[in-house]
Order: sequence, then C-alpha cells, then structure tokens
Amino acid sequence: MEQPKFIITMDGFLRLGMVSQHKDLLLGDDECIGGGYYQFDWTAGRLLLDRASYDFGRPRWHLLDTLKVPASFRGLRIVYVYNDDFHEDFNVSDELQIEYYE
Repeated sequence: MEQPKFIITMDGFLRLGMVSQHKDLLLGDDECIGGGYYQFDWTAGRLLLDRASYDFGRPRWHLLDTLKVPASFRGLRIVYVYNDDFHEDFNVSDELQIEYYE
C-alpha cells in the first residue's frame, strides 16, 4: 500500500512520494540518513514531516547544513514533528539553509 513518505539523503536532498517503502525514493547510489511520513497543512502553509522510516530511522538533521527541496514547495515552512515527550518540533526552515531545485 502506497503512503506519503519522505527520505533525506546524505547529499541533503529531501525526496517525497507516494510509495510502498522508503527505499523506493532512493536514486542511484544515494545514502539515506532517515525518513518518515509527510502531510501538508495548507491552512498554515506548512509541510509537516513526522515519524520514522522502518529501514532508515528518524532523519539525522545534525548531519546537514543545507536541505535541498523541490522548488514546488517554495513558500512552505518545513517542520519535523517528533510526537514524543522528549523532543520539541524541529523547525527545519529555521535550522537549516533551504536550497530549492527544479
């Protein structure tokens, strides 16, 4: 069953898609540094990322300085929601440099 999933690559690419498994978002010799699920909050203008990939775990944001995001998401604030009692939400748009690509 396909679900809205995302991954982050070591090269800093955010990849999203409706896929069965997170590995279906990998291209070539990508090295994945985590993933999860996504949803759009159009009212608040946010791309919400949450949970963890079964195979790759939670995103390891600390390994990145820049996140490369598809240009079609320009203008959306990106937030990773931990949904636990230990972490505050990680405001990706504030913490990392965002670079848009076509």
